[in-house]
Amino acid sequence: MAQSAGDAALLIIDVQNDFCPGGSLAVENGDEVIPVINRIAPAFPLVVATKDWHPHGHISFASSHAGKQPQDTVRVNGLDQILWPEHCVKGSFGAQFHPDLDQRPVNLVLHKGVKLELDSYSAFFENDKITETGLQHYLRGLGFTRVFIAGLAEDVCVFFSAMDARSLGLETYVVKDATRGVDLPAGRTREAEQQMEEAGVIFVASEEIS
Repeated sequence: MAQSAGDAALLIIDVQNDFCPGGSLAVENGDEVIPVINRIAPAFPLVVATKDWHPHGHISFASSHAGKQPQDTVRVNGLDQILWPEHCVKGSFGAQFHPDLDQRPVNLVLHKGVKLELDSYSAFFENDKITETGLQHYLRGLGFTRVFIAGLAEDVCVFFSAMDARSLGLETYVVKDATRGVDLPAGRTREAEQQMEEAGVIFVASEEIS
């Protein structure tokens, strides 16, 4: 069923070098989302692209915790924190958008995960679920109540962005062929899809968008 982009915003999540093949936290085939995003983005009146933009020594880096490895979980300031390889350090090559991503349709670039002691997966809230990025107010101030989400990774930042969008009452779509998952542990991507569907997120294919 065709879905109109004419009254919706497109959220492009973290299509950065470090999340694409060759990057420090590469999503398998992550760069395959780029031509799909480039094709659909011009149809949207508003396009927001997010970037992980971490300071050196960020709390999410395994290297910031003695004796810890990526995928370990630690407790920090009352929050469970999954540890990752160093990635998307602000100003680094890895933090830049993939060079094949067409940035011309992008109206706003939103940086997240900028605080040393607080990680941020969602485009709407940091991981304490209290600190807002300001995106919901930006969208509502411009009259947008529908969002389409694409980018990386489906089971992490796309997932949390979609779940928060639904919790905020936004009509939310994930463009299935414009996202890829980390899938750690195995099966996590499918589990994330089920959780999103249960929350009312609608999965669409790019060719359904008009």
